[in-house]
Amino acid sequence: MAKVTDLVKRLLVGRALRSGQLHEQLLPKRIALPVFASDALSSVAYAPQEILVILSLAGVSFYSYSPWVAAAVVVVMLTVVASYRQNVHAYPSGGGDYEVATTNLGKNAGLTVASALMVDYVLTVAVSVANGVDYVGATIPFVGQHKPTIAIAIVVLLTVVNLRGIRESGAAFAIPTYAFMIAVLGLIVWGGFRTLLLHEHLQAPSAHFTIQPEQTNLTAFAAAFLVLRAFSTGCAALTGVEAISNGVPAFRKPKSKNAATTLLLMGLVAITMFGGIIALGLASGVKVAEPSVVAEDLLKPDGTPVGPGYYQQPIISQVADAVFGGGSVPFVVISAVTALILFLAANTAFNGFPVLGSILAQDRYLPRQLHTRGDRLAFSNGIIILALGACLLLWGFQADVSRLLNLYIVGVFVSFTLSQTGMVIHWTRHLKTETDLRVRHQMHRSRVINFVGAVMTGLVLIVVLLTKFLVGAWIVVIAMPVLFLMMKGIRRHYDKVAAELELTEDYEPSMLPARNHSIVLVSKIHKPTMRAIAYARATRPSTLEAVTVGVEGEEARKLQEEWERRGIPVPLKMLDSPYREITQPVLDYVKTLRRRSPRDVVTVFIPEYVVGRWWEHLLHNQSALRLKARLLFKPGVMVTSVPWQLHSSDRLIGRPEPFAPGAVRRPWHGTADRQERGPAS
Repeated sequence: MAKVTDLVKRLLVGRALRSGQLHEQLLPKRIALPVFASDALSSVAYAPQEILVILSLAGVSFYSYSPWVAAAVVVVMLTVVASYRQNVHAYPSGGGDYEVATTNLGKNAGLTVASALMVDYVLTVAVSVANGVDYVGATIPFVGQHKPTIAIAIVVLLTVVNLRGIRESGAAFAIPTYAFMIAVLGLIVWGGFRTLLLHEHLQAPSAHFTIQPEQTNLTAFAAAFLVLRAFSTGCAALTGVEAISNGVPAFRKPKSKNAATTLLLMGLVAITMFGGIIALGLASGVKVAEPSVVAEDLLKPDGTPVGPGYYQQPIISQVADAVFGGGSVPFVVISAVTALILFLAANTAFNGFPVLGSILAQDRYLPRQLHTRGDRLAFSNGIIILALGACLLLWGFQADVSRLLNLYIVGVFVSFTLSQTGMVIHWTRHLKTETDLRVRHQMHRSRVINFVGAVMTGLVLIVVLLTKFLVGAWIVVIAMPVLFLMMKGIRRHYDKVAAELELTEDYEPSMLPARNHSIVLVSKIHKPTMRAIAYARATRPSTLEAVTVGVEGEEARKLQEEWERRGIPVPLKMLDSPYREITQPVLDYVKTLRRRSPRDVVTVFIPEYVVGRWWEHLLHNQSALRLKARLLFKPGVMVTSVPWQLHSSDRLIGRPEPFAPGAVRRPWHGTADRQERGPAS
């Protein structure tokens, strides 16, 4: 079973890598860009559309606000990118927002950032995969009918790829990400050329439709609130910016410089694609409505609704149709790479979440297992936990993008705001001691950038909470404190254990037990029992006795007679058990020995079978397991398992096995066996 499991693991994950090969897994900029930027780049597939969807609630006339909303999103993105370039230079260890907030604002602020990022990473995977399934489901009905199942299967596939290591996953995802960038940028360039230079009129498939507004005669406050809601939804384009600051250790040297350059490239490309799609969408007359009401609110030229049979193409597909023509090769390519990049956008979270989990585990806020690397030098446990969380969300929300998107970006703007506030304090602290004028000038500039970033992201956070709280963001507002309290509880546990185990001045290492009372548990007289007795005698305890529980009177009498007939040089004590219970009489007897001599220790030797098949575990050692579980909680009691390997456990058949005390477990047969095991003693 172990060999089969290992074979499957190697086929899926690949051969194990030595710790010394970690440098081989570091990423050059050309691979780091698709690894860490796929989330931010993929947002152009839905962020521009979501802006228009929210504005459509008040009718097509409100589309005139979309350029201003898009411009505001671009300004925020530029500010955040510039701010995070300061972060990667000041804190290159990979802690990112968590390290910045912890160092400058305190542990509670750091844990707030960590809980926000962990929630947002899980949502990144769920939203990206669900959106990708929507794109595929538009052309393949089977996928649309089984969205949650298909989405979960894709998460499992992404998990396996990431378990193979960051470099392999980066190489696998690089080509699709670059294909998406080239395709969308080519779409924008050719569409802009046709519109601005050739003065051609682009027409999207929905250009001749109109939208029936759900809200009319809006007050100034209501209109402003709707525009702010569109802005908060469009800010989904900023998700993923923080991933690079968390992944600086994965870059090749010079790490900070390469990370800052990659961050700048990502920001410029994302802004270009975001603004270009919005501009071409408006120029071509794209009309989109909320999926739940599109059949009634989207009207044909004759004023009748399009009806439930109408499929609303995503904004990129409509723009590609207008620029290249529906059904053309470029149109098909853009649709395909857009669906693919949405799946791969989840890879950003698969690289950010495990690193953050490792740092939190190192600081004792998460289980220590998250700090260790797996066979492929990836943080395997963190990858698996992220995948499980995303699968639960996809199953719970039935892979519905609209419902999942309402939970989105709250966490990321919490981390943005606290991180930039922490950076302002960071520069202020360093300015107090820095004397070099050139360095001080750079610090002043960095502080201004981070201050503007803190103010702007703080305002966006307020807008996001106000506009999204009642439609789903309240779930995140509850989840973050729950994670925060959980991590505080884990840290308290680890601190309590460390304090309990610490060597204090009054501890005397030379203090030895007065005596060692040893008992061997006996169920019947056979080879495992005799080996346990021999081993117990070899430890030379102060006293040694065999203990058995007399459940059936006749069997107990026969055991006593055989014990005496064989002349075993260890006294046998029979414990009475009128209720046919085995564990409790042994526990009571051990407690009696401890009360009699509190400074002594009691060592319990338990013979156990070692089996080789999973189903054999169900047939053996159950009493021993229950007894050990109870004895481990008794102070001053040592439990020693004495294994006896059955034939099914033999992993050395056909290999020479040197003779050693206790190695012989069955009779020899013939010369060949003697030659294999060595001379008899």
